[in-house]
Amino acid sequence: MENRNNVTEFVLLGLTENPKMQKIIFVIFLMIYIISEVGNILTVVTITTSPLLGSPMYYFLAYLSFIDACYSSVNTPKLIIDSLREKKTTTFNACIIQIFGEHFFAGADIILLTVMAYDCYVAICKPLHYTTIMNRQVCGLLMGVAWVGGFLHGAIQILFIIPLLFCGPNVIDHFMCDLNPLLNLACTDTHTLGLFCTDTHTLGLFVAANSGFICVFLFLLLIISYVVILYSLRNHSLEARRKALSTCVSHITVVILFFVPCIFVYMRSAITLSTDKTVSVFYTMITPMLNPLIYTLRNDQMKNAIRKLCSRRVISSEK
Repeated sequence: MENRNNVTEFVLLGLTENPKMQKIIFVIFLMIYIISEVGNILTVVTITTSPLLGSPMYYFLAYLSFIDACYSSVNTPKLIIDSLREKKTTTFNACIIQIFGEHFFAGADIILLTVMAYDCYVAICKPLHYTTIMNRQVCGLLMGVAWVGGFLHGAIQILFIIPLLFCGPNVIDHFMCDLNPLLNLACTDTHTLGLFCTDTHTLGLFVAANSGFICVFLFLLLIISYVVILYSLRNHSLEARRKALSTCVSHITVVILFFVPCIFVYMRSAITLSTDKTVSVFYTMITPMLNPLIYTLRNDQMKNAIRKLCSRRVISSEK
């Protein structure tokens, strides 16, 4: 990746510059990362080695856990390592790759959450046609849409970042590379991108539209879909309402935990706030850690599948 800038590396200030707090951060986020990876990988292994994989709901859940495991690995390991360093730096190319990784997996994540809401809607509102509508081919196609959509979202971000010139300050008041902090460091007001002359303010508006507006639109779409689902439950039996409500509550919790922080950070034009770092921790690290706990602890089938998996491992080790 060609770099035409005077700046070859960026200095990250991290979550704090206090040496004592950095040690605490190291311990806390190491634990968060371990719990996140173990929880998500356990979910993937449990579903792929059990009959649950035949159900569209668990098929999508396995992919969601895989995406979360990857998404958590984009920023958390560097934050953990940087907490042990006095000077936290990253190269221009590494910064671009990090931005692509963030938006690739986040884009795939939000599309998959939308797909899971659609699956929930069909299961509850059209139960007689569920197996016909959500067949294996459709599930595979929807997952393909999630991956392609995530790739395009990530690629569009870096397509507009790479041509920017950085020749002055290189200090990023964040623990990771992100779009708005980089736009604030660009040393030119205008640059030419293909046939278009674009200024950083316009790019900031583009970021708000490409990331912020998409998050707002999908969030409202998901909330409306779950309202429709919950409203349709009035005609179901008490047991059916209880099971469907448990599933919907898990989905809604995950949606709120992911979308609300994203909307707060990206629904603005190239403006960074001191609270952005804390909010970013939530959707890049905390939410991927909580997802397997939310889906597993509220799901009897998942808990039974994990027990069977552990029992098989114990029996095989004894043999």
